[in-house]
Amino acid sequence: MTEQLKPMPTDWQRALAVVAHPDDLEYGCAAAIADWTDGGREVVYVLATRGEAGIDTLDPATCAPLREAEQRASAAVVGVSTVEFLDHRDGIIEYGLDLRRDIAAAIRRHRPELVITLNHRDTWGGVAWNTPDHRAVGRATLDAAADAGNRWIFPELTEQGLEPWNGVRWVAIAGSSSPTHAADATPGLERSVKSLLEHRAYIEVLTDEDPETYCRTFLTQSAERAAERFGGRPAVTFEVFAR
Repeated sequence: MTEQLKPMPTDWQRALAVVAHPDDLEYGCAAAIADWTDGGREVVYVLATRGEAGIDTLDPATCAPLREAEQRASAAVVGVSTVEFLDHRDGIIEYGLDLRRDIAAAIRRHRPELVITLNHRDTWGGVAWNTPDHRAVGRATLDAAADAGNRWIFPELTEQGLEPWNGVRWVAIAGSSSPTHAADATPGLERSVKSLLEHRAYIEVLTDEDPETYCRTFLTQSAERAAERFGGRPAVTFEVFAR
Protein backbone atom coordinates (compact mmCIF):
# COMPACT_ATOMS: atom_id res chain seq x y z
CA MET A 1 0.00 0.00 0.00
CA THR A 2 1.29 3.48 -0.87
CA GLU A 3 2.44 5.38 2.20
CA GLN A 4 0.00 8.20 2.88
CA LEU A 5 0.96 11.82 3.44
CA LYS A 6 -0.03 13.48 6.70
CA PRO A 7 -2.41 16.45 6.62
CA MET A 8 -0.70 19.83 6.96
CA PRO A 9 -0.84 21.35 10.45
CA THR A 10 -3.83 23.63 10.93
CA ASP A 11 -3.21 25.01 14.43
CA TRP A 12 -1.56 28.22 13.28
CA GLN A 13 -2.68 31.73 12.38
CA ARG A 14 0.21 33.40 10.49
CA ALA A 15 2.36 32.11 7.64
CA LEU A 16 5.24 33.64 5.71
CA ALA A 17 6.03 32.35 2.21
CA VAL A 18 9.60 33.07 1.05
CA VAL A 19 10.60 32.25 -2.53
CA ALA A 20 13.01 33.43 -5.19
CA HIS A 21 10.78 34.64 -8.05
CA PRO A 22 7.34 35.85 -9.06
CA ASP A 23 5.34 32.70 -10.03
CA ASP A 24 7.23 30.30 -7.70
CA LEU A 25 4.30 30.08 -5.28
CA GLU A 26 1.74 29.91 -8.06
CA TYR A 27 3.45 26.85 -9.53
CA GLY A 28 3.89 25.34 -6.08
CA CYS A 29 1.17 25.93 -3.53
CA ALA A 30 -1.35 28.70 -4.28
CA ALA A 31 -4.30 26.28 -4.00
CA ALA A 32 -3.39 25.58 -0.37
CA ILE A 33 -2.85 29.27 0.35
CA ALA A 34 -6.29 30.16 -1.05
CA ASP A 35 -7.92 27.67 1.29
CA TRP A 36 -5.91 28.90 4.28
CA THR A 37 -6.80 32.55 3.75
CA ASP A 38 -10.45 31.56 3.29
CA GLY A 39 -10.23 30.07 6.78
CA GLY A 40 -9.11 33.40 8.22
CA ARG A 41 -5.38 32.74 8.34
CA GLU A 42 -2.87 35.43 7.37
CA VAL A 43 -0.28 34.70 4.68
CA VAL A 44 2.47 37.14 3.63
CA TYR A 45 4.67 36.75 0.53
CA VAL A 46 8.36 37.67 0.47
CA LEU A 47 10.24 37.36 -2.81
CA ALA A 48 14.01 37.51 -3.03
CA THR A 49 13.93 39.03 -6.53
CA ARG A 50 11.52 40.80 -8.86
CA GLY A 51 12.04 38.20 -11.58
CA GLU A 52 13.80 40.70 -13.80
CA ALA A 53 15.88 38.10 -15.66
CA GLY A 54 12.92 35.85 -16.42
CA ILE A 55 11.81 37.07 -19.87
CA ASP A 56 14.42 36.96 -22.62
CA THR A 57 12.65 39.55 -24.78
CA LEU A 58 12.49 42.20 -22.02
CA ASP A 59 15.44 43.98 -20.47
CA PRO A 60 15.55 43.75 -16.66
CA ALA A 61 14.59 47.40 -16.08
CA THR A 62 11.37 46.86 -18.05
CA CYS A 63 10.72 43.35 -16.82
CA ALA A 64 11.01 43.96 -13.06
CA PRO A 65 8.02 46.30 -12.60
CA LEU A 66 5.89 44.16 -14.92
CA ARG A 67 6.58 40.98 -12.99
CA GLU A 68 6.15 42.75 -9.66
CA ALA A 69 2.70 43.96 -10.74
CA GLU A 70 1.77 40.47 -11.93
CA GLN A 71 2.87 39.01 -8.60
CA ARG A 72 0.80 41.46 -6.57
CA ALA A 73 -2.27 40.72 -8.71
CA SER A 74 -1.60 36.99 -8.44
CA ALA A 75 -1.33 37.14 -4.66
CA ALA A 76 -4.59 39.08 -4.38
CA VAL A 77 -6.47 36.28 -6.16
CA VAL A 78 -5.69 33.90 -3.27
CA GLY A 79 -6.28 36.41 -0.49
CA VAL A 80 -2.73 37.65 0.10
CA SER A 81 -2.46 41.44 0.44
CA THR A 82 1.15 41.87 1.64
CA VAL A 83 3.90 41.17 -0.91
CA GLU A 84 7.48 42.26 -0.22
CA PHE A 85 10.59 42.14 -2.41
CA LEU A 86 14.13 41.83 -1.06
CA ASP A 87 15.82 42.98 -4.31
CA HIS A 88 18.45 40.30 -4.64
CA ARG A 89 19.47 39.86 -8.28
CA ASP A 90 17.44 37.40 -10.31
CA GLY A 91 19.45 34.43 -11.54
CA ILE A 92 22.50 35.04 -9.36
CA ILE A 93 21.15 34.92 -5.80
CA GLU A 94 23.95 33.88 -3.49
CA TYR A 95 23.40 31.73 -0.43
CA GLY A 96 25.12 33.51 2.44
CA LEU A 97 24.83 35.88 5.35
CA ASP A 98 23.12 38.71 3.44
CA LEU A 99 20.33 36.44 2.26
CA ARG A 100 19.94 34.76 5.66
CA ARG A 101 19.82 38.18 7.34
CA ASP A 102 17.16 39.51 4.98
CA ILE A 103 14.94 36.47 5.46
CA ALA A 104 15.48 36.45 9.23
CA ALA A 105 14.43 40.12 9.28
CA ALA A 106 11.24 39.25 7.39
CA ILE A 107 10.48 36.48 9.87
CA ARG A 108 10.98 38.88 12.76
CA ARG A 109 8.74 41.48 11.10
CA HIS A 110 5.85 39.15 10.41
CA ARG A 111 6.25 36.61 13.27
CA PRO A 112 4.85 33.54 11.49
CA GLU A 113 4.22 30.15 12.99
CA LEU A 114 4.48 28.48 9.57
CA VAL A 115 7.18 29.37 7.02
CA ILE A 116 6.81 28.16 3.43
CA THR A 117 9.51 28.02 0.79
CA LEU A 118 10.30 26.16 -2.44
CA ASN A 119 12.42 23.09 -3.08
CA HIS A 120 15.95 23.60 -1.76
CA ARG A 121 17.34 20.34 -3.10
CA ASP A 122 19.62 19.88 -6.12
CA THR A 123 16.90 18.28 -8.24
CA TRP A 124 13.11 18.08 -8.52
CA GLY A 125 13.59 14.32 -8.26
CA GLY A 126 15.59 12.16 -10.65
CA VAL A 127 17.58 14.19 -13.16
CA ALA A 128 15.41 17.33 -13.31
CA TRP A 129 18.00 19.86 -12.11
CA ASN A 130 16.84 22.67 -9.82
CA THR A 131 17.95 26.29 -10.27
CA PRO A 132 20.61 28.01 -8.13
CA ASP A 133 18.09 30.66 -6.99
CA HIS A 134 15.62 28.08 -5.68
CA ARG A 135 18.34 26.15 -3.89
CA ALA A 136 19.82 29.27 -2.31
CA VAL A 137 16.54 30.74 -1.10
CA GLY A 138 15.19 27.41 0.14
CA ARG A 139 18.31 26.65 2.16
CA ALA A 140 18.58 30.20 3.50
CA THR A 141 14.93 30.10 4.60
CA LEU A 142 15.45 26.86 6.52
CA ASP A 143 18.44 28.45 8.27
CA ALA A 144 16.79 31.83 8.83
CA ALA A 145 13.91 30.22 10.73
CA ALA A 146 16.44 29.53 13.47
CA ASP A 147 18.44 32.74 12.96
CA ALA A 148 15.29 34.80 13.59
CA GLY A 149 15.03 33.51 17.15
CA ASN A 150 18.62 34.04 18.20
CA ARG A 151 19.41 37.58 19.37
CA TRP A 152 23.16 37.01 19.02
CA ILE A 153 22.90 36.19 15.31
CA PHE A 154 22.44 39.39 13.31
CA PRO A 155 22.26 41.63 16.42
CA GLU A 156 21.88 44.59 14.09
CA LEU A 157 18.29 43.47 13.51
CA THR A 158 17.52 44.01 17.18
CA GLU A 159 19.12 47.44 16.96
CA GLN A 160 16.70 48.17 14.10
CA GLY A 161 13.76 47.30 16.35
CA LEU A 162 13.24 43.76 15.08
CA GLU A 163 13.05 41.67 18.23
CA PRO A 164 13.91 37.95 18.01
CA TRP A 165 11.06 35.64 17.01
CA ASN A 166 11.39 32.01 18.02
CA GLY A 167 7.80 31.16 17.19
CA VAL A 168 8.32 29.36 13.86
CA ARG A 169 6.97 25.87 14.43
CA TRP A 170 7.32 24.43 10.94
CA VAL A 171 9.11 25.13 7.67
CA ALA A 172 7.17 23.60 4.75
CA ILE A 173 8.94 22.96 1.45
CA ALA A 174 6.70 23.07 -1.62
CA GLY A 175 7.78 21.14 -4.70
CA SER A 176 9.94 18.70 -2.76
CA SER A 177 10.55 15.24 -4.20
CA SER A 178 10.36 13.90 -0.62
CA PRO A 179 7.01 15.20 0.67
CA THR A 180 5.73 14.28 4.12
CA HIS A 181 2.47 16.25 4.28
CA ALA A 182 -0.27 17.54 2.00
CA ALA A 183 -3.16 19.98 1.89
CA ASP A 184 -6.42 19.39 0.02
CA ALA A 185 -6.15 21.29 -3.28
CA THR A 186 -9.81 21.09 -4.21
CA PRO A 187 -11.22 24.19 -2.41
CA GLY A 188 -8.54 26.51 -3.81
CA LEU A 189 -7.73 24.87 -7.14
CA GLU A 190 -9.81 27.16 -9.35
CA ARG A 191 -8.32 30.26 -7.75
CA SER A 192 -4.82 28.80 -8.06
CA VAL A 193 -5.38 28.57 -11.82
CA LYS A 194 -6.46 32.22 -11.94
CA SER A 195 -3.53 33.17 -9.72
CA LEU A 196 -0.97 31.53 -12.03
CA LEU A 197 -2.72 33.05 -15.04
CA GLU A 198 -1.96 36.54 -13.67
CA HIS A 199 1.65 35.86 -14.72
CA ARG A 200 0.52 36.15 -18.33
CA ALA A 201 3.55 38.04 -19.67
CA TYR A 202 5.85 35.31 -18.35
CA ILE A 203 3.63 32.41 -19.44
CA GLU A 204 3.14 33.73 -22.97
CA VAL A 205 6.88 33.48 -23.66
CA LEU A 206 7.17 30.17 -21.83
CA THR A 207 4.69 28.21 -23.95
CA ASP A 208 2.81 28.37 -27.26
CA GLU A 209 -0.19 26.75 -25.57
CA ASP A 210 -3.24 28.81 -24.64
CA PRO A 211 -2.26 30.34 -21.25
CA GLU A 212 -5.42 29.28 -19.41
CA THR A 213 -5.22 25.74 -20.76
CA TYR A 214 -1.55 25.58 -19.79
CA CYS A 215 -2.20 26.80 -16.22
CA ARG A 216 -5.21 24.55 -15.67
CA THR A 217 -3.50 21.45 -17.06
CA PHE A 218 -0.29 21.96 -15.11
CA LEU A 219 -1.96 22.58 -11.74
CA THR A 220 -4.70 19.98 -12.11
CA GLN A 221 -2.29 17.24 -13.13
CA SER A 222 0.06 18.17 -10.30
CA ALA A 223 -2.73 17.97 -7.72
CA GLU A 224 -4.08 14.71 -9.14
CA ARG A 225 -0.65 13.04 -9.06
CA ALA A 226 -0.59 13.58 -5.30
CA ALA A 227 -4.07 12.13 -4.75
CA GLU A 228 -2.84 8.52 -4.51
CA ARG A 229 -0.94 9.45 -1.34
CA PHE A 230 -3.68 11.62 0.17
CA GLY A 231 -6.76 9.45 0.36
CA GLY A 232 -7.71 10.02 -3.27
CA ARG A 233 -8.02 13.79 -2.84
CA PRO A 234 -6.15 16.16 -5.19
CA ALA A 235 -3.44 17.76 -3.08
CA VAL A 236 -0.59 20.20 -2.69
CA THR A 237 2.38 18.43 -1.15
CA PHE A 238 5.02 19.71 1.28
CA GLU A 239 8.10 18.41 3.01
CA VAL A 240 7.65 19.66 6.55
CA PHE A 241 10.49 20.32 8.98
CA ALA A 242 9.21 20.76 12.53
CA ARG A 243 11.10 23.04 14.90
